[in-house]
Order: sequence, then structure tokens, then C-alpha cells
Amino acid sequence: MNALDERLDRIVSRALELEALLAGGLGGEAFTQASREYAELEGVVSQINALREAEQEMAQAEQLLADPEMRELAMAELEELKSRLPSLHQAVRLALLPRDVADERSAILEIRPAAGGDEAALFAAELFDLYRRYAELKGWRFTVMDYDESELGGLRCGIAEINGRGVFARFKYESGVHRVQRVPATESQGRIHTSTVTVAVLPEAEEVDVNIHDSDLRIDVFRASGAGGQHVNKTESAVRITHMPSGIVVSMQEEKSQHKNRAKAMKILRARLYEREREQAHANRAADRRSQVGTGDRSERIRTYNFPQGRVTDHRINLTAYKIERVMLGEIDEFVDALTQDEQAALLAAEGL
Repeated sequence: MNALDERLDRIVSRALELEALLAGGLGGEAFTQASREYAELEGVVSQINALREAEQEMAQAEQLLADPEMRELAMAELEELKSRLPSLHQAVRLALLPRDVADERSAILEIRPAAGGDEAALFAAELFDLYRRYAELKGWRFTVMDYDESELGGLRCGIAEINGRGVFARFKYESGVHRVQRVPATESQGRIHTSTVTVAVLPEAEEVDVNIHDSDLRIDVFRASGAGGQHVNKTESAVRITHMPSGIVVSMQEEKSQHKNRAKAMKILRARLYEREREQAHANRAADRRSQVGTGDRSERIRTYNFPQGRVTDHRINLTAYKIERVMLGEIDEFVDALTQDEQAALLAAEGL
């Protein structure tokens, strides 16, 4: 028996032990802890059972090869089982990987133009629409929290809340610097310009996830302002919250209500603090094993959109697709799937699976 089989046996035995304890009438905190552990193991055990059932069927079919009357049937069954086993083995290995508890959460998306002036702001607005379309394709709710439009219709800053199961697991690969290469609408001589936009994706945090003391906050209110007189209020409805221990500042002026702006700003602040804590907790592990999908840092260039050539290239996995029109319509699953598989492969290698 190899080390992996021994590990699988321990998992199955522990699940059976927990099942017996829960059936035996555990109460209080012990019941809560046992229930939580059992729920975490249940999915893994299901994959292990499916694998072992197929392996048992394969052994039985191999025995039937000696029977002339059953040989043909056994060979057909063996062929079918051999084609299924690799995917069953892979499913077990993936189930054993450490899980990111944030993957199942909703997410907060922040987009800002970086280098490139008006062209960067215009592309920032297009990226915002790209992600809105992607969310719609997935059946997720995309709610604009803040949208600061520039004079030319670009985006100075856009923040959205994306609600749904597993949103962060799909959106997290979008964090970083997105580069666009094209001839801007304002370019009279037809020269290609290069601009960049930063994207940050944060897992949504609940109040229980982050401990924020009122004494750590400085809250300022002011009058909202906007391009061309849009979203301008006569009352001081805009809110700026400074979390003094971390130095994180969040401003919100999208709503006409100071109360609503404060609630939105606090939601974004919680998400930023939660992500900061996650980064600190994983800093040592990231130093030991840096995945090819990158750090998710905003300073890292992750993708280039080259409009003259009609191509989109993800630099983390060297994947290029010549379908920029479809990508801008929100069809980015090809990239997300490849990035997910690449990260899983790196994790499997790190875990010795």
C-alpha cells in the first residue's frame, strides 16, 4: 500500500468515526466541531468511494477474463473502467487539496485606470462592462457600488459587488494589471498606444471575519462631485472612512444618502482588511511556492489586449486567443479555466499528489 492509499484510508476511517460520534448524541461545542469536520470530509470520502468502487469492479472484471463465456463482456467492461479511472484519480487528488475558504464567496471588484490618461480611463470602462457581462453569463448579480465617470465617458474608478456562489474562485484570477494596445479614438495619426488598467478582486467579508473598532475609524463627510454636474449633491452625503491602524482609505459618493454611502464604504473596507489578513496569513507559504498564476498583486501585468491583432494574451500561462471581440463580450472562461487548472497542477505538485 502506498502513502496515498494510506492517507485515503485514514480519511475514510475518520469520517466513519465522526459519523458514529454524531449518531451517538454529541452535544454543544463538540457536536458543532464534529459536524464541521464531517462536512469537510464528506466530499472527499464521496470521491474516494467512487474511485474504490471502480477499482473493485476492475478487479472483478479481470477475474472474469479466465471465463471463456464472460471474456468478451469482461474486456468491454475493463476498457470502460480504464477510461474512467484517470478522471476518478484526478478527482480524488483535487479533493485532497487545501481549500481556500474564500472561493465560495461573493466578491468586490475594483477597477482604476493606471498609465495612459484618457485612453486608460476608456479601457477601464470597457473592462467594467466586460466583467458585468461575464457575471450575467454566469447568472450572478452585478451591483454597481461606485462609478466615477470621466468627461470623455471613461472610468476614473469603478467598484461593483458580484453576488453568487463561487464568484471569488472565478474572479480572483483577474487581479493585476491589464494592458491594452490599440489606436485611441482621440489619435489622429493612427498610432498604436499602450495603456494600463488595474483590477483588484476581493472576497466579500462579513462582520465576523474582520474585527473593526469604531475608535480605529476616522469618518469624514463632504459634498459629492461628478463629471459634468452628475451625481452632485447639495448635502454632505459623500463619506470618506480612514482605518487608522492600516492606513486604508475608502471613499463613497454614489448614493444620495450618507447612511447608504457609509454602509457601502464599510463593506469595501471589510473586504480590503480581510484580504490583507489573508495575504499575511499566506505570506510564508507563498514564499515557499509561488504559483505560475501569479500573486494577484495589482502591480503585476497579467494580460494584454491587442486590438490591431485581435488577440488577448495571458502572460501567466502564455495563453493567447485570437477572439478579442468575444472576450470583450465577457467570454473569458477559456482563460479562467486554464488558470484554474494551472494553479491546481502547482498545488498538486506542492502537496506531492
